[in-house]
Amino acid sequence: MTEAVAPGSAMSGLTALGPRPRIGLGTKALYGFGSIAFGIKDNGFRVFLLLFYNQVIGLPASTVAIAIGVATFVDCLIDPWIGQLSDNLRSRWGRRHPFMYGSAIPVALSFLLLWNPPTGWSDPALIAYLAVVVVVVRTFIVLYEIPSSAMSAELSTDYNERSAILGWRYFFAWWGGLTLTVIMFFVFLQPTAEYPIGQLNRDGYALYGYVGAGLMFVSILVSAAGTHRFIPWLPQPAPDRGLTFVQTLKEMGSTLSIRPFLVITGVGLFAAVAQGVSFSLAFYFSTYFWELSSTWTGVLVLDSYISSAVALIAAPMLTKRSGKKKAGAVLLAASVVIGFLPLVLRLIGFFPDNGDMIGDTGIPQIVPWLFLDGVVRGILGITAAILITAMLADVVEYSEERTGRRNEGLFFAFTSLVQKAVSGIGVMVAGLILTIVAFPMGAKPSEVPQEVVTNLALVYIPVIMVLYGAALGVMTFYNITRESHQETLRTLAAKAQAAEDVVTSQIP
Repeated sequence: MTEAVAPGSAMSGLTALGPRPRIGLGTKALYGFGSIAFGIKDNGFRVFLLLFYNQVIGLPASTVAIAIGVATFVDCLIDPWIGQLSDNLRSRWGRRHPFMYGSAIPVALSFLLLWNPPTGWSDPALIAYLAVVVVVVRTFIVLYEIPSSAMSAELSTDYNERSAILGWRYFFAWWGGLTLTVIMFFVFLQPTAEYPIGQLNRDGYALYGYVGAGLMFVSILVSAAGTHRFIPWLPQPAPDRGLTFVQTLKEMGSTLSIRPFLVITGVGLFAAVAQGVSFSLAFYFSTYFWELSSTWTGVLVLDSYISSAVALIAAPMLTKRSGKKKAGAVLLAASVVIGFLPLVLRLIGFFPDNGDMIGDTGIPQIVPWLFLDGVVRGILGITAAILITAMLADVVEYSEERTGRRNEGLFFAFTSLVQKAVSGIGVMVAGLILTIVAFPMGAKPSEVPQEVVTNLALVYIPVIMVLYGAALGVMTFYNITRESHQETLRTLAAKAQAAEDVVTSQIP
């Protein structure tokens, strides 16, 4: 789609350049490619980090969870300022790209350090190391992620096309993080003489750090370079008004108090806590509840390849048919219900036993069922996430109409802040759940009492239900529709044209 530039519009960037270049498939793919870095970081933090520092390094689960949570809280103080700086940066490379280019090397180096902690250190020293490196990794990934996310609202103002653009972000985030996770299970976390349990192979985690760092570096640079030609057409910062620190804080507060933004923030808050819990415990469920080897766990992870690809197509289709809010809410609720089915069926005795095989194939009977459940749950959940993020992009013009300012960076930064903070809380909750059920450290799957494994599921299910239920309840208060968004765009275009006419009339 080629968008006409409204003269003088804050949405238009530099008006003398005329229409923007077409946002075609190649541009969307290059833009989304950078999310590989976020996907790798996200999967690493959610799937492996707690287990690595707990079961491999040997630190108590609750202590690791608290260290991650505290480090995340400290890191969150930085996010709004990165968003504010990104919204107001003046450079020949625009507002977003200097941050994106500058983040590539520090992101890679800090991620490498996370998975290669020093040996011979005391537990307190290792906990401090973990906390510091978590802060560094999160800070530098945000230097890329916030400006890049903000561009989703700048590359297009079209209600439907934004879902397609964000679909590519989610697609590459899932495929990038997933691919390295699959490599972990099939290659890096294989049993050796020194590490007979593949999931506890320390050398595999070290190699994961090196490969992940390289992929993150490349993906960030490719995305930044792939969108570089759009810099002249992206919105420019408002003139410097010389605001004091206190005035800046007040302005940020007024921007962030916009109703639909508060709603999306609330949805993200509860959903991020739930995701933090579920991702942190996923490895525990596959290893101890389902008693799957690293190979079969890797097979199950493959379901997200299908889910994310279908979601890429489904999100814009559902946006056109049902609107973002309705479709997002229904899909999110359905994904939660589907996700619980295998656990509930096992608890009530209607699911195959872990040792049951499909004939003489050596394939556990539970694997196809868990795979199918994962595909359906993933399609529903990923599509819902795309639509909800697209709802956030639509808040930009809603806010601009009321404040006269475009604050894409601040919106996405604050959302990132909330989700990081509470996902860290999710990791803490996961650690506390493990403590409540008295889950042993360094135990082999066969050594964990069945009562402990059952209690893990019995505590996990209601916690997740309450969190996602709260997210859905908050979503009902979102008040931007397709029609209201289009009306907002017309109002902004009219204001921009009026401002342009005033300037033109003053020219001799």
